[in-house]
Amino acid sequence: MDKLKAMMKQQKKRMALLVLFALIAGTMVIAQAYLLVIIIEDAFLGDANLTDALPWLGILLLVLLFRTGSTYLSGRTGVKIGAHAKAEFRQSLLHQYKVTPVQASITGQSGGKVSILMDAVDEVESYFSSYIPQVIQSSLIPLLILIVVFTQHVNSGLIMIITAPFIPIFMIIIGMQTQKKSEEQLDKLASFSGGFLDTLQGLTTLKLFGRARKQKQTIEKSSLGFRDATMEILKVAFTSSFMLELISMLSIGIIALEIALQLILFDGITFFVGFLILILAPEFYTSLKELGSAFHNGQSSIGAAKKIAEELTESDNEITWGEKEFPEGHQPPNLKLNQVSFSYGVDQFHLSAIEASLPPYSSVAIVGRSGSGKSTLLHLLAGLLPLSGGNVFADGSPLSDYKESEWFSKLSYISQHPYIFSGTFAENIAIGSTNDVSREAIQAAAEQAGIMDLVQSLEKGLDTRVGEAGRGLSGGEKQRLALARAFLNQPSLILFDEPTTGLDLKTERILQNSIRKLSENATIITVAHRLHTIKNADQILFLEEGKLAGKGTHEELVASLPAYASMVSVQQGGTA
Repeated sequence: MDKLKAMMKQQKKRMALLVLFALIAGTMVIAQAYLLVIIIEDAFLGDANLTDALPWLGILLLVLLFRTGSTYLSGRTGVKIGAHAKAEFRQSLLHQYKVTPVQASITGQSGGKVSILMDAVDEVESYFSSYIPQVIQSSLIPLLILIVVFTQHVNSGLIMIITAPFIPIFMIIIGMQTQKKSEEQLDKLASFSGGFLDTLQGLTTLKLFGRARKQKQTIEKSSLGFRDATMEILKVAFTSSFMLELISMLSIGIIALEIALQLILFDGITFFVGFLILILAPEFYTSLKELGSAFHNGQSSIGAAKKIAEELTESDNEITWGEKEFPEGHQPPNLKLNQVSFSYGVDQFHLSAIEASLPPYSSVAIVGRSGSGKSTLLHLLAGLLPLSGGNVFADGSPLSDYKESEWFSKLSYISQHPYIFSGTFAENIAIGSTNDVSREAIQAAAEQAGIMDLVQSLEKGLDTRVGEAGRGLSGGEKQRLALARAFLNQPSLILFDEPTTGLDLKTERILQNSIRKLSENATIITVAHRLHTIKNADQILFLEEGKLAGKGTHEELVASLPAYASMVSVQQGGTA
């Protein structure tokens, strides 16, 4: 709800226009009723003929045009506010997914995020395009009508005041259910979208493992759940419409009965006044009734806005970067981890109180069993995930004190599966630098990474196109392309996430030689799994279940840490 209020504050001029159009519409409703009564009274009770009524009919036509125009402009203004709000929400969501890709990827499914980005944002539009304009109209038009009715006949005004509150009371009762049902529907839709996309992406794997039929049943169940949630909202909508019609009809009937008694039995009012009130009463209740219908849509929009706000809140804890700059030169930063902690959420994996010092030009290996937190710690060092506690110090200052661009310019992060974009070899290597680079620099980086032999064997060389996600390249070739980016950037801090996993020995040797060259001018931090990589490290951080179980050289840990010695023993048994 706070997000919606903030959007409205940004649109003060258009909100003022909505108020103006509502006042014009209310004035035209009253003028229309007066003109109709004058024309009908003169025609049926007076001696006027068609010629006498023509000027009044002309004025009535103008009033109808003004009323229609103000309603149209009010709706158009609401649509513009809604379009602006949609653009703002989508831009905020896209910005979050862009600046925190790792954080976004670990929470929820891609299909669910697309559902929020598309369906939930579309749902919000009706809040601005129909609900807000109707709230303004239903606040002003009935008030203007009520003032006129009270000046003509107090009893009818009192009946309106007594019966009118039943509509908003019923709206609130139904609206609370609508918001709840809307949130449930969006949850079902996000679940269905996420599961469907995951199934499509892993269809081959499911087929190979004979799980396709079971997954089909899961998708069917999810689809039926979304259908049922949608039908529940429709039930609420139909119930709301029926009750609003019933309340309006009964209220108008009571007013009509009062007018009839005053006209026939008590002779308390004139035909002009009675007829005027009978024309204005349906307008009064119609305006409130339309607010009830719009309120249903508004509550659905509030539910959608809540989902968007929850999604945007995911980024509230991202790293806040400062303005501090690193000293000139290529000196790697002196890193210190002080009680570094991170949590993926309640009852999920926690990394707890990591303490370590990583001197410049050192070679550090992060080891441990699968799921111990090795990659998470690497993400924290890279500045890709926000700290839940503690701090990472670079040259004595917290990482958050530095400019984001400054920090990222100093490091290269090479994962097990580096992403290769659709484009040429040269374009993919050039991504490694934020500055304009020469063809010679790109070629030199490719040679240092050991990929130039492959490039030269291709007809177009560095201008050869690579498929999306590196289609057509082996795992080792993707790794060498990623290393070429690092050589081009010449970082002072290089983070490797098990880069040689699954590679043949020849390719691994090429990569190791390249890594050795990079380490001459940089600090190397590697999530390691092979014994020869671990043994050569200056310092080893051994993680167990999210905690730092030990740190030191290979020899020190073998002698002092049984869990590490056991892991080394397994490696020496045939996996090294």
